[in-house]
Amino acid sequence: MLELEGVESAYGSSRVLFGVDLAVDEGEVVSLMGRNGMGKTTTIRAIMGLTPPRAGTIRFRGERIDGLPSFRIARAGIGLVPEGRQIFPNLNVRENLIAGGRGGGWGLDEVYELFPRLAERRDNMGTQLSGGEQQMLAIGRALMTNPDLLILDEATEGLAPVVREDIWACIRRLRGLGQSLLLIDANPEALLAVCDRHYIIDRGRIAWSGDGEAFRADAEALQRQFLSV
Repeated sequence: MLELEGVESAYGSSRVLFGVDLAVDEGEVVSLMGRNGMGKTTTIRAIMGLTPPRAGTIRFRGERIDGLPSFRIARAGIGLVPEGRQIFPNLNVRENLIAGGRGGGWGLDEVYELFPRLAERRDNMGTQLSGGEQQMLAIGRALMTNPDLLILDEATEGLAPVVREDIWACIRRLRGLGQSLLLIDANPEALLAVCDRHYIIDRGRIAWSGDGEAFRADAEALQRQFLSV
């Protein structure tokens, strides 16, 4: 479904990605792990056209999307839950959800069923929501675009433990529905529980990739070399 080959990216003269290769198959849940500043979010920005690649190719369903504007990439079927949520503070919950809604299986009723708290708060403005409610809203807003691939960038960051579990329960449900997912998160154990395959990025390069069994077989070394602070 999604394939990155030799992707390089930079901010001005500062190169961040050095030949990143990554793939997500239909119906697959894939993680991208790494320490802060190693290139995780830049990889997502490259996919979404927010920081266009300087080299390499990005294909979605066999068609090149590198070089396309972000709105066309979104329309092609990639939904993003961005780091920091970035909901519209001057819109209420319902307005946030329908702002980018497209026809398909996910509509207001389906999002409210997934996150009952949003149904209760549908008339509240974005600034009146807790951090957990804002994260639920960001996920619901992305689902309203009915994406073929959903990318979640640090979806549980800064949330209370009970809210984090609500988000992971949502991810498990989406997996059960066959939703293709690319996840970035700082919790390897949680990722191992829901993902089919994993990538670790280190200083802008993919340093390791494999399935959960391979990760667990070398977990101590991988944690020490690439993930621990």
